[in-house]
Amino acid sequence: MITRENLQDGWLERLREAAGAAGDAGMIRTEAELQACRSRALSGHPSGQDVWVFAYGSLIWNPAFHYVEHRLGRVFGYHRRFCLWTYLGRGTLECPGLMLGLDRGGSCQGLFYRIEGRAVEEELTLIWRREMITAAYVPTWVKGRTAKGDVRALTFTINHRHQRYAGKLDEAAVVEALAAAEGPIGRCCDYLFNTHDHLAELAIHDPQLARLCRLVRDHPASGEAARTGPSRS
Repeated sequence: MITRENLQDGWLERLREAAGAAGDAGMIRTEAELQACRSRALSGHPSGQDVWVFAYGSLIWNPAFHYVEHRLGRVFGYHRRFCLWTYLGRGTLECPGLMLGLDRGGSCQGLFYRIEGRAVEEELTLIWRREMITAAYVPTWVKGRTAKGDVRALTFTINHRHQRYAGKLDEAAVVEALAAAEGPIGRCCDYLFNTHDHLAELAIHDPQLARLCRLVRDHPASGEAARTGPSRS
């Protein structure tokens, strides 16, 4: 389980140990590298001003950072898709899982979180430790549309050049990975179910996620727990 507390206390070191055991310790960025990446992303943003962050996956149901406002909304030019292989969080080298990314094309509904200006440094440090520990995502400023007006927000789009970018997998391969993969922070199917269920609670209908939920629950590798319901972790 990713929590605020473990992001504050030794998260990078534990991930580096896990990556080292998998023979790829160099994939985990150092704290200095994360800070440099964060500084580049914020270089055009006025110091001390609030920052909006757009969430489309697990940040919706487990943000683990502090915010002062959230709004339902949509970004254009990107869509939510299972397109990133993982073998550290919800998978292994032998049975890698799949995570969501924002890929090019279409649009995506999700949540916009507003982080107060005075808390930006602390809260974005936690978000970077979670989302930017490798170069698999690219911090990207997007224009979001909400019922209360447009906002400029940071989000994390998929890096097409990264070695773990999965490309456009066929549906059977996606279902197999989601049904079978499990890692130190849980089952891949729970990541799917929790994202779908929390989107539904926000009245966001994602037909692709709904279809994947049905197929994963029916898959022999998913097990009884996955067929009867998600574990909210």
